[in-house]
Amino acid sequence: MSLDTFGYLLVFAFVASMTPGPNNLMLLASGVNFGFRRTVPHMLGVATGFVTLLLAVGFGLGALLGAVPQLGIALKILGGAFLLYLAWRIALSRTLGAVEGSTKPIGFAQAWSFQWVNPKAWMMSVTAMAAYGNAEQPVFSVLAVTSGFALLCFVSIFSWTGFGQALSGWLADPVRLKWFNIFMGLALLATLVPMLA
Repeated sequence: MSLDTFGYLLVFAFVASMTPGPNNLMLLASGVNFGFRRTVPHMLGVATGFVTLLLAVGFGLGALLGAVPQLGIALKILGGAFLLYLAWRIALSRTLGAVEGSTKPIGFAQAWSFQWVNPKAWMMSVTAMAAYGNAEQPVFSVLAVTSGFALLCFVSIFSWTGFGQALSGWLADPVRLKWFNIFMGLALLATLVPMLA
């Protein structure tokens, strides 16, 4: 992979990682409701889960999905169900530090597992490997794509969570927090639209 191609990959990774999607909206809501420090396991679960997914797609899982379309349908159903659950959980939150009566943010394992049913993560992984993978240097190109996305993934998760924490002071008002969390739940539901279209 040339330096120019890697530069284009980084631009694509930046745009894909920073735009709103299920992970970014959940991290924003978690930053508001739980703060940055308590969201770190969620952040690490997103990053490591996504990197693992990228590697798996690059080393053949993407081809398997192309050969067995039923797997893609199953992933959409699981991802949609999980997004509905998370949207409901966020929308019901009424106090900082609690989502639906729970004082625990999403943990590492749950965030890691979610990457495997997250429609945006799959779209980004398959698109990146198809566009920037190189059949002549398969291992190097998969590692290069994964490295570029890993770097920008951390920028994204830190930014969205930090922005959420910055909003938490303004959202300490219960009425504002209630409407923010309802809006975040609805926004998370809206991320299902491209998957269903």
